[in-house]
Amino acid sequence: MLVLGITDGITGGAALVEDGHILAAVNEERISRVKMAYGFPHMSIAEVLRLAGRKPQELDFVASATDNSYLHEEVKPWEGWFEQDKGFIRNAVFDTASKLGTLVDRVPGLEPLYYKVRWPIFAKRRQGIQRILREEFGITAPVRFVNHHFAHATSAYFTSGFENATVVTMDGGGDGDSSHIYLAENGRLKLITRTSAFNSLGNYYAYVTHVCGYKAQKHEGKITGLAAHAEPTYLDLINAMITYRDGRVLNTGGVVFRGALKALRKRLPKDWTKEELSSSIQKQSEWIVREYVGDYLCEEGDGNVALAGGIFANVRINQEVHELPGVKSTFVHPGMTDGGLAVGAALAFCLPEVRDPPMPRSKEVLPTVYLGAEYTRSEIRDALEEKGFSYEEPECIEAEIAKLLVQGYVVARFDGKMEYGPRALGNRSILYHPADRSVNDWLNKNLVRTEFMPFAPATLDEQAEKCYHNVAGARETARFMTITFYCTDWMKQTSPGVVHLDNTARPQLVRKEDNPSFHKVLREFEALTGNPSIINTSFNMHEEPIVCSPSDAIRAFELGHLDYLAIGDYLVRSPYAGERKLTPIRSVSEVGTT
Repeated sequence: MLVLGITDGITGGAALVEDGHILAAVNEERISRVKMAYGFPHMSIAEVLRLAGRKPQELDFVASATDNSYLHEEVKPWEGWFEQDKGFIRNAVFDTASKLGTLVDRVPGLEPLYYKVRWPIFAKRRQGIQRILREEFGITAPVRFVNHHFAHATSAYFTSGFENATVVTMDGGGDGDSSHIYLAENGRLKLITRTSAFNSLGNYYAYVTHVCGYKAQKHEGKITGLAAHAEPTYLDLINAMITYRDGRVLNTGGVVFRGALKALRKRLPKDWTKEELSSSIQKQSEWIVREYVGDYLCEEGDGNVALAGGIFANVRINQEVHELPGVKSTFVHPGMTDGGLAVGAALAFCLPEVRDPPMPRSKEVLPTVYLGAEYTRSEIRDALEEKGFSYEEPECIEAEIAKLLVQGYVVARFDGKMEYGPRALGNRSILYHPADRSVNDWLNKNLVRTEFMPFAPATLDEQAEKCYHNVAGARETARFMTITFYCTDWMKQTSPGVVHLDNTARPQLVRKEDNPSFHKVLREFEALTGNPSIINTSFNMHEEPIVCSPSDAIRAFELGHLDYLAIGDYLVRSPYAGERKLTPIRSVSEVGTT
C-alpha cells in the first residue's frame, strides 16, 4: 500500500509511506526557502514523488493531517500567532473554538457531538485539497482526513520500535485538543485521555514567548535556553494561570490568546526579567508534564513512552519524562512538531480503524531520518563553478574535516540526503570543536542568531556513557538530538562549549550504520584529540530554513563568513578563513583528564 501524507498548516510538508516504511519526507520550508512555510505543500508533494520515483497514479490513498482547519493555497511565512493573526474574524474563531473546547470537560454528553461537528468555516478545505490534488498533480486516490493528535500519536508509535507503549501528544492545539494519551498494544491505539485546547500548556508557553519579545509558536526554543539563566521567581503567578490538578491540565487563568497576554502582563511586577519569567514557565511546564505523564503511564505499556507534538520539541521536558519512575525507554519522534504530521497521517493507515485491512507496519525503530534530497557530484561541482569558487578534492574528506576542526576552523558540511525534522544531523551541519567556551557568542554573531542555549554536540554512540548520564533507554531517540542528558565530569572538562548552565547537553549519538561518513569525521577527530564529540549546529542563517541545495549551502557559507565548506567530496576555503584568531583544541590528556 502506497500512501501520501500531507499537512497544510504551519511547517507544511509531505511524506510517502509504503507498507509502513517512510520512502521520503520533506517540509515545504526547505524547498520554498520560507521559514516555517505556512500553507498547502505544493512543492513537497512533487518532491516526495520525485525522490521515491513514484507516479501520482500509483497512490492508494492520500492522508491529510488535521480534520478541522481552513485552506491556505499559497505558501506564506509564519510570523507567529500574534503577528500573523491580525484579522478580527480569525482571532474570534480561534478564541471561540478554544473556549467551546473546555465545555467538553464540563457538559455531560457534549463530547461526541463536539468532536463530530464540521465547522462551516472549515468545510471548503476538504473540497479544496481534493481539487488541488486532482488538478495540479492528477491524484485521484481517495483522501482521508486524520485527527491532528491522532497523527502525532501514530508518528511517535510507528517509528518508536515499541510493541507496547504509552503514547503522549502535547502541543498548542489541533482539532480542539492540546493533548492525547493512548495505550499502544500490539499495533493498536486506545485513547486514554484528552486535554482540550482551552487547557493548553503549549499555548501558555507561547504566551510567555510573546511577552518576552519573541514570536509565539516560533521562538519557544529561546525561552528554553533562557530558563537556565535565572531562578523561577514567578512560579506562583504561572501556576495561577496554568496548572495540573486531579489528573487534568487546567487553564486556571480562564483566558486564552490576547486575553491571556493581557492577564500575564498585568500580573507581572514592573521589574520582571525575561530570564526569570522563562525559568518560571519552563519549571512549571516540566512539573505539569511529569505529573500528567506519570499519572497516565500505562502498566500495559511495558515502561515505554513515545512522544510527539510541539511540547516535546522542549528537550529538557523530554529528559524529565525519561527520568520518571516506571519509565524504562523513551522515544521522541524526530519530526515532533507539526512538521511531522504528514508522516503520522500516512502511518495512521497501519491501524485497522483507519484502513481494514491495515497497511503493514514496521516493527523496528525508525532506521533513518535522511529522507530528503541528495545531489550528485556534477550538480555540486556545477554550483561551485557557477560561483567561481576554487576547490580541492582531498583524498579523504572526513580526515581533512577533522584536521581543520582540531586547528580551530569552522567547517560547514553538506553531504548526502537532507535530514527530516527540525534538527541538522550531520548532512546539513556547521561543525566546530567543543572546547571553546566562547563559541556560542562569536559564531552566533556570524550567523546573525540570538540563541541562549549552547550548541549541541554530535558524539560517537560508542562513547555515550563516557559523556552522559542515564543514556540507557533513550539511546535510540538521542540519535535524533531530541533529548538532553546530564553531562559527566569528563564531558564538562573536555567539552565546555556544548554544556549548558544546568550541566546538560542535547547530543546526537552518531552510529556508523546511520551515517558512515559523519561517523568517520568523529572517529578521525577522536583519533587526533581523544575527544569523541564535536559541535553540530544547523547549516542556515538566522530566520532561514536549513539549507537544502548546493546553492543554498554556498549562499549560507558566504553570508556566515564560515572558514571552510565541505560540500560532497569538495573542500572550499573562505577568504575569511585567516581573519579570526584561531583557538585550536588541545588533546584531552592536556586538560587534566584521564
